[in-house]
Amino acid sequence: MVRKKLGRGRKNRCRFCTKEGCPRPAFVDYKDVQGLKKMITSQGKMFSRKRSGNCAAFQRAVKDAVKRARFMALLPYVGE
Repeated sequence: MVRKKLGRGRKNRCRFCTKEGCPRPAFVDYKDVQGLKKMITSQGKMFSRKRSGNCAAFQRAVKDAVKRARFMALLPYVGE
């Protein structure tokens, strides 16, 4: 029986970086609610870098954007 190799062959890539590299300064728009919803769980917790696949600069930018969107009541602090 042939075993399947799990989790191999596909590496998570930063969705904000381009082929040329990471654009600086790293900026994520807090008004893009659909994009930010992909970065948080249904409970309202943020995904880790390993889970989301973001690079370090954009993970920090996503963190600030999510916090701003929560403060502006665009995203919930907790899930349902």
